[in-house]
Amino acid sequence: MSMNIIMVLLVASVQAADYTNEDSAYWNKIGTKQLEETLQRFHSNNYAKNIIIFIGDEKLSFETFPTVGLSKTYSVNTQVTDSAASGTALFTGVKTNNKMIGLNAKAEYNVCKTSDKDLKVDSIMKWAQLAGKDTGIVTKTRITHATPAACYAHINNRNWECDSVIPPQYRDCVKDIARQLVEDEPGNKFKVILGGGGGNQMGLKGLSGTIDDGCIRTDSKNLVQRWKNSKNNSVVVTTNKELMDIDINNTDYLMGIFSSQDQPSLVNMTIQAVNILNKNPNGFVLMIEGGLIDIGHHQNFAKLALEDTLEFEEAVSAAINLTDKENTLIIVTADHSHTLTINARNVTYETLTYANGPGYKSHTTNNTNWRNLTNSSVDINDTYYRHFSPVYLSYETHGGEDVAVYAQGPSSHIFSGVYEENYIAHAISYAASIGLHAKLREEDCNENPS
Repeated sequence: MSMNIIMVLLVASVQAADYTNEDSAYWNKIGTKQLEETLQRFHSNNYAKNIIIFIGDEKLSFETFPTVGLSKTYSVNTQVTDSAASGTALFTGVKTNNKMIGLNAKAEYNVCKTSDKDLKVDSIMKWAQLAGKDTGIVTKTRITHATPAACYAHINNRNWECDSVIPPQYRDCVKDIARQLVEDEPGNKFKVILGGGGGNQMGLKGLSGTIDDGCIRTDSKNLVQRWKNSKNNSVVVTTNKELMDIDINNTDYLMGIFSSQDQPSLVNMTIQAVNILNKNPNGFVLMIEGGLIDIGHHQNFAKLALEDTLEFEEAVSAAINLTDKENTLIIVTADHSHTLTINARNVTYETLTYANGPGYKSHTTNNTNWRNLTNSSVDINDTYYRHFSPVYLSYETHGGEDVAVYAQGPSSHIFSGVYEENYIAHAISYAASIGLHAKLREEDCNENPS
């Protein structure tokens, strides 16, 4: 029996207790308990051949999905999570500290120890590969950015995307995120890797204008070429045309790193990713992130974030149209929220404002008065118009509230209710019969054959 999983993510939550001393076993116990309680309420033998997980940050077509839940996104050490900790929770079933990826909270931030190998936590991608499924990641941010990296990396600092930013004393202790993607499981077994940047981290020369504010390699390793040389029937693309012109039947491995001048839409990346992964009769697990939603909010660019939300919705619709709803579980959620608010005043005002961010300086005179928008020369319809925030920060923060989880397809009912964010990985494990709860799924099917 085979099943596919598509997951799309958005994220946020509130912390209620001190979990700093809890390890992987604790969070796995929490996730297992929640799953068992959920299965007591609902029962279904429907098996998910494919899983598609969408990660974004905003109601749209997916709001018609039959199942809705709420995810508590706080990390182990803060009420408001970052994408590294939330991605780790979502994809491994274990919560951790902010800024750490693929390690439980016993590891130390920004410090690598040889004993950290015992603190690694496997992701749904590793579980899927062990079960014979194909896997892939799609994002409009860098392929080494925190959310996609949480699918494959194990590292003490989310910013260690390439060798040059790892402190010299730790360079023999841990590989940078880009090297882990190319050299280590599960990253080196991904059939699809598509991102809006990451050329610097991957040692790719000559690709100008990438959406790439990360680090630059100093070890002269061309990881893109190493990846290509290690695969049969592999293709590397850097433009939208190259992506859409690939020969699906003769392409088994696809990597795309795109410049900002010729970046494919999330829709096009989703279509080609599903086309490649759909060739495996055992199914696939695919993570798709609408990462520019997050980047837009951080800069108080509300219109940019909302425009990318519409593109995100189109990608969800494309995934639905390309897959069989009887065997494909599609999950749409976020790894955290943002501080965007909707408000009203009896004067000329911005309906959309932020609780904090760089918009403060853009909307004040001598940092004292809120800008009067009446007869303003500023184009408020511009995509990069910066909305007002009452507290100045160079980078808007995430929000701390729970986020919605939308699901449709086999076993989607087990995503209803209110739960810790790490439960999502446990639910996927059961739905697709991969990883920690594969045996439980098989036992249930044997006891209650359809």
